[in-house]
Amino acid sequence: MFCHQCQETMKNSGCSLARGVCGKTSETADLQDVLLFACQGIGFWAARAEERGIYDEEAAVFVDKCLFATITNANFSPSYFAARTLEALARRDRLRAALAEAGGSTGGGAGRDLPPAATVSAADLAGVRALAAAGRGGWLETEDEDLRSLRALVLYGLKGIAAYVEHAYVLGSSSRKVFAFMLRALGKLAEAKLDAEGMTALVLETGQMGVEAMALLDEANTSRYGHPRIAEVRTGVRDRPGILVSGHDLRDLHDLLEETAGTGVDVYTHGEMLPAHYYPYFAKYDNLYGNYGGAWWSQGKELDSFHGPALFTSNCLVPPRDDQKPRIFTTGVVGFDGCPHVADRRPGGMKDFSAIIALAKSCQAPDALEEPPGYPGKIVGGFAHEQVFALVDKVVAAVKSGEIKRFVVMAGCDGRFPSRAYYTAVAEALPRDAIILTAGCAKYRYNKLPLGDIGGIPRVLDAGQCNDSYSLAIIALKLKEALGLEDVNDLPLSFDIAWYEQKAVLVLLALLALGFKNIRLGPTLPGFLSPGVASVLVGKFGIKGIVEPGADAAAMMGGK
Repeated sequence: MFCHQCQETMKNSGCSLARGVCGKTSETADLQDVLLFACQGIGFWAARAEERGIYDEEAAVFVDKCLFATITNANFSPSYFAARTLEALARRDRLRAALAEAGGSTGGGAGRDLPPAATVSAADLAGVRALAAAGRGGWLETEDEDLRSLRALVLYGLKGIAAYVEHAYVLGSSSRKVFAFMLRALGKLAEAKLDAEGMTALVLETGQMGVEAMALLDEANTSRYGHPRIAEVRTGVRDRPGILVSGHDLRDLHDLLEETAGTGVDVYTHGEMLPAHYYPYFAKYDNLYGNYGGAWWSQGKELDSFHGPALFTSNCLVPPRDDQKPRIFTTGVVGFDGCPHVADRRPGGMKDFSAIIALAKSCQAPDALEEPPGYPGKIVGGFAHEQVFALVDKVVAAVKSGEIKRFVVMAGCDGRFPSRAYYTAVAEALPRDAIILTAGCAKYRYNKLPLGDIGGIPRVLDAGQCNDSYSLAIIALKLKEALGLEDVNDLPLSFDIAWYEQKAVLVLLALLALGFKNIRLGPTLPGFLSPGVASVLVGKFGIKGIVEPGADAAAMMGGK
């Protein structure tokens, strides 16, 4: 096992023992590597097939789900990854056969051997596990640390794209352009022939496709559920049993609300599902009662107080205790052995949540969680791009009058480490003429602080989930236009981004693709960045680490 994909990786270098910091076993980690290796083989043949006009969307969707399943805290089941690898190898070989039928070359060509990912085989699950045990597809197979670092940026960016594309796909939105890029990029990783310059170009292209993927999901969500608007979300409870929903998938929440309507069971959001309350479509469900608890990592203790079952719709799962497993339901690409799993919906239908609803009816109502002194019992959010555009004249006037001196983007992920308290301290240290723009679960570090408002504009403007960092970028571009500026980096705007997993890597690459510079990234710079690649990011884009809350707050207010 060697895994360095999340911010909490051991010693900010890589988890290499029997179990990662996230809780996945070395067996699971190695099987994930083999699955991704097989997907690179699919990408290799898909890229060649595309040159012959052959496009296999089923293969693209399959690869998308595989990438998503390997994101931190999504799926911990070794049997899942072993089975998917066998399927991946079969799909790869069917693509190769289709290419041969179309008259395309299926040999190495020009004296080159085919890359291992294009030809490696396993006849059965035992064969797949043998490949995993041998470290096939692992990171240490790339000896050059700069190339390994660049490959990581591409692959982790692709994982972020996959997550956003999957959430859009279940709502009926897809992009052949994005799917085809994902396959081509995997094919280039399979060939391993790009030098540092070529790999850097692929990193930047991944960021550009990340913008496309986030725009796709934004359109899918808003066309189905309406544009987010300012909303007050309850954080208390009532005397009825409940189901807690975590993750990012709005379609899963939609199905569950439909099926719990009139049953006497309430639905509460958790973690990244909080922004569902901002969409006007969901306001019609009186069984969507409120938000319970905080970010993903707090779920263990909060599940005990909630009493009812929880549904995990994406990568927000912490390995549960044995006594919690019967109450933890997974769905989609999420999985944990011993936890009940809700199967995918059939075309045109809904998922069957009858089992989780039946269990909820047998559970006691949630206990109220302790809140900070003076907290009013509600969270205000819904400041996505259309809502802020409606306020833009007021915002611009406040900027021109000096009431608002600075916007600080504190979007991203939360995490377990004590160093995350930095973001709370920064929010408290920023002066009262600063506005915090946020998206993602990083908001839980400061969204209950009494930070007040500026002329009726809340000092914390929550745009939504991590994918809604796209909204923050669009808002910044709109402000640049409204203020008559030439460069988005001339805005009174600073970035202090918290990262944890691979969607945050994609968000960073997307921001760079949109031209944003001088981004602070913490609580640590990614452990997969080699010194050489880190120096390029610092020199070309002004990426910097965090230092101390007060000093960083003062530096940002000074435009540094």
